[in-house]
Amino acid sequence: MARELRRSRLDQPRGPRRGVRSPYDPETFGKLSEKISRFIGSWRFIFWMSVFVATWMLWNLLAPADLTFDEWPFIGLTLMLSLQASYAAPLILLSQNRQTDRDRVQYWEDRARIDRIIADDDFITREVSSLRLAVNEVATRDFVRDQLRDLLDELDERANTPQTDNPSGG
Repeated sequence: MARELRRSRLDQPRGPRRGVRSPYDPETFGKLSEKISRFIGSWRFIFWMSVFVATWMLWNLLAPADLTFDEWPFIGLTLMLSLQASYAAPLILLSQNRQTDRDRVQYWEDRARIDRIIADDDFITREVSSLRLAVNEVATRDFVRDQLRDLLDELDERANTPQTDNPSGG
């Protein structure tokens, strides 16, 4: 009865299914697919595939008729290359998806790092501004020198001017 009720409720999602799970680890399979894709995209693979195809064709063209196994249109070779391509394409796409995921994670890490750098830069800019304001309020060395020079000039002028007798006293 409860099972029947649960099936009839379309407004609720189904619970987890109990079924046969595949025994492979997706991460291990992904790493294997990347290795295969890396090999398929290498010059070594192209060389060995070319050697294989050339050997196949030469054997079936030049060998005696009773030793050949794939005649002129090379249907067997075509089927083998199609099979190889049908396995290679999904493996390459899987490795590209994994690379895209890694690139996305790297992008977000870089973005977070840049945000921290910008925040640090803003903080340092504010600190330097406050230091400049504080320094403007403090008498600088040049300002003190100018003031002392003016006072010294004024004292020199007083010392060089003749003194008149003071009428008030005596």
